[in-house]
Parts: sequence; structure tokens; C-alpha cells
Amino acid sequence: MGLPIPQVLVVGLGNLPLPLTRHSVGHLIVDSIAERLGIKLSSQKGGYAGQGQVQLGEKQVLLTLFKSKSLMNISGPSVAAIYRKSFRDPKNMIVISDSVQHDVTKLAVRLGGSANGHNGVKSIIAALGGEQNFWRFRVGIGYHGTDMSTYVLGKLSNHEKQYWTQGGLDLVLAELERVANKNG
Repeated sequence: MGLPIPQVLVVGLGNLPLPLTRHSVGHLIVDSIAERLGIKLSSQKGGYAGQGQVQLGEKQVLLTLFKSKSLMNISGPSVAAIYRKSFRDPKNMIVISDSVQHDVTKLAVRLGGSANGHNGVKSIIAALGGEQNFWRFRVGIGYHGTDMSTYVLGKLSNHEKQYWTQGGLDLVLAELERVANKNG
């Protein structure tokens, strides 16, 4: 009997009514992962989800992708619901969010820690009863001068869109493979 296949939940944070904005880059990346790996996302209670057994490097992984229908800052309950449905270990969850603290096209990966002021991550931590020991993939969107909300709700540049659906996506998938190998 073989070893069980590792399961990983990837959550992309964003606001469905505001696609292709800096604040919704997590949604763009989840859509791009789904397209690249052939996972179909479908509407269900709380969000859009899809699941598939995929090859990540040397390892087979049961990958679940999720985007909440709730606005980002209140997306925690829907993320917690899908997490509790099939997952027991928070280290098997990756949350992809925008980060004004990182330069455009940079990806910062870490396990656990605070929300770093990100309201979407705060909502998830609260909905998980204070649990913080999940992976964060913080996608750099930079921050330049204007009002913060105006900036993060601004459209991604063509360069950013292209990067996070191509070369940056390769980087995300490499980190996803690394997490799957640690957890499997």
C-alpha cells in the first residue's frame, strides 16, 4: 500500500467584483493555476472551487483551489468552511494575497505569523479561531504614493498580469511544490 497523496488547499484572496486589480491578484493566480494544471473551478456555496490530482515535481498532490465570493476583508468564514470540510492541518493551506510591502513581481513565502495588517488574512485567522500556522504567499504589488485604497484597487499593469500568469506563475508553482514536499 502506497503512501497517502498529500492534500493542499490554495486560497486566492481578492474581490470578485473588482477583477484584475492589485488587491485581487490572488484570484488571478488561482485562475492561472487552474488553467495551467487543468483544474475546473465551479461555483459553490461560498466561492469558486476546483480539485484535481496533479503532478508537482516528483510528487502527486490532491490540489484544491478556492476563491471566496465574499469581499476579501470578510472572506474568512468561507475559507474556514472549505478548510474544515477536508483539511485538518493548517500547514496544508496556502493563502495567496497582495502585499504592498513587497516590490512588484516579488513573491514572499512564509509559514505562520501575523496578518501583517492584511485584512483578508486577519479575517481568515479570526474564522479559524486564531489559527495562524498556514502558509502565506505574499505577492508584491509595491506601493507608490497615492491613497492606499485607490492604489490597491487600481488595475494591474499589463506587465503584472503577464508576469503572474506566466513567469511569476512558475515561481508560485515551484513554491507550491516545495510546500507539498514538506507536508507529504
